[in-house]
Amino acid sequence: MRPQPIRAGTVFTAVAVGSFALLVLGLQPLLLGELIEARRVSLEGAGLVAMAEIVALGLGVLLGDLLQPLSRLRGVTALAALLAAALDLATLRADGDLGFCLVRAGAGTAEGLMVWAATAVIVRSGQPDRMAGVFFVVQTLAQASVGLLLAQLVVPARGWSGAFTLIAALMLLPALLAWVLPKALAPLPPASASGFAWSWRTALPLVVAFLQLAALGSFWAYVEPLGKSAGFTAPAVQTLISAGLLMQVLGGSTGSMLARRLPGRATLIAGSAVLLATALAVRQTAGGATLAFAALCAAFTFTWLFIAPFQMGAAFGVDASGRVGSLIPAAQLFGIACGPLAASFVVDGEQAASVPLVSAAFAAAAVLALALPTRRRATALAQP
Repeated sequence: MRPQPIRAGTVFTAVAVGSFALLVLGLQPLLLGELIEARRVSLEGAGLVAMAEIVALGLGVLLGDLLQPLSRLRGVTALAALLAAALDLATLRADGDLGFCLVRAGAGTAEGLMVWAATAVIVRSGQPDRMAGVFFVVQTLAQASVGLLLAQLVVPARGWSGAFTLIAALMLLPALLAWVLPKALAPLPPASASGFAWSWRTALPLVVAFLQLAALGSFWAYVEPLGKSAGFTAPAVQTLISAGLLMQVLGGSTGSMLARRLPGRATLIAGSAVLLATALAVRQTAGGATLAFAALCAAFTFTWLFIAPFQMGAAFGVDASGRVGSLIPAAQLFGIACGPLAASFVVDGEQAASVPLVSAAFAAAAVLALALPTRRRATALAQP
């Protein structure tokens, strides 16, 4: 089937599909908290359930990239959305840590295929770096909106089962939106035609995206105990987290506007340096430095989405065909999963004082990775 040209409306439809696919990623703290309170999963098992779904999301993106069902984009996207909805309903009958891990891993795989479909359209658009920023902003707004609906109306009335039922219903929307996507997409140029070959230079954007998201994920997973150590009450930390979502939106919007005006490599180094400095500074806030902690969280969450367009821009800087760019979401998801896992090894009971050091280590590794390339490689990372 002859591929259709990518239009603006098509790209925004893809953004919507990807945002629905990643809803649960932003709602995990609320959903898992309710499951723990209802004694459906253990405290230790909750972390495994979260990691299983996030890792499966990344694997779903890789599966789509491997199979490349570009001629059946609509059908694959619709089927993935319906499968995700079915598994959301199956979650209502899951039992125990293992049962929830298996069901949520299956849902994550389906959600990952939806993210792959969205990314496949975005990387073929005229401004993939800017659209990556828009994708993150829309995704965050969707998560915040649905999270508010769940917290204020659904969970108080129907508990965790009502939350998963609503999410299952929402998955029907991308199943319908799938039919607005192109019937087929043009395959990316083969490696023999584009001269593409895997090397440190071409893998670097993926490594940087992984390290930066690991730095972000390791800190944010433990922001509540860190906030309490700084002197915040539990409700105050939750308010701070909500404010962090607003800062993410501001950061993503600003990054999208500046994606082609700032040098890509220098911006990614600066972003990594901000994450490094912020994480180290959080170590000094224990014992009552609430204002400083709030300011550091604002800088941290602003940087989170600000660097997203530059990660995609770096991918296109080393491979204009979009092959590397299509794998950026997988690298980000694996980073989000591995960061908290690494941080969990330094947590002692409810004490998370050493977690910022793990976040800082990932950020420092990102700076080092960006500093390693030769001049020729560094030039390739610059934004066009």
